[in-house]
Amino acid sequence: MIVKKGLNNISGCDFQSGEIIFIDKPAGWTSFRVVHKIRKAAGVKKVGHAGTLDPLATGLLILATGKKTKEISKYQSYQKTYTGTILLGMTSPSMDMETEPDNIFPVPAFGREEILKVRDKFLGKILQVPPMYSAIKFGGKTMYNLARKGKVLELAPREVEIKSFEIKEIKIPEIRFEVTCSKGTYIRSLANDFGRELGCGAVLGSLRRIKIGEYSVDEAFEMDEILSLLNAEIHTAAS
Repeated sequence: MIVKKGLNNISGCDFQSGEIIFIDKPAGWTSFRVVHKIRKAAGVKKVGHAGTLDPLATGLLILATGKKTKEISKYQSYQKTYTGTILLGMTSPSMDMETEPDNIFPVPAFGREEILKVRDKFLGKILQVPPMYSAIKFGGKTMYNLARKGKVLELAPREVEIKSFEIKEIKIPEIRFEVTCSKGTYIRSLANDFGRELGCGAVLGSLRRIKIGEYSVDEAFEMDEILSLLNAEIHTAAS
């Protein structure tokens, strides 16, 4: 069963045996924090998610409990769709606004055709270097923990596929976009590489995951909604 928005109660759900839950992750939350909150509220030890969202990002996070955690790899393999903004004229260690800019550059008055010409370079299969601030593990430690300690490692480029890359609006220095991409694509790296191609640097200004495969964030619970339902179910079961 998929636990998603529209359920007035969750009395038929068996989180111990296993359920799939759609969450709209709030800004400022880590994906791990969402997992921790659901684990505690549902009273289930085994909970995992099918693809990390950065703390500043929002949007669809698919969680699995119990035996359904065996299905996580299936959801991870699906293509993802994101909306967001690219901010030109700067770079940062995290490639987004989580860290302070380390370089500031002047931004020319780019026309739409110039922006689209650069956009076209990123369509299809491309090689992409993951950001240091990522959940990738190296020597048993996550890269973002190493990065926060000031360690910098040379990561090998990976092949990813940008299936579509729409430029929704250009208001220099901000570019609003929608991207559909393969598993393993880092939108922060895409923003960073986009700025490098333009010659003025760029960071990811905002990001929202709106789809995973055929599933939409419109089907997802906000955190307060699902926590309220879980707490009500526990109290009902205890009475």
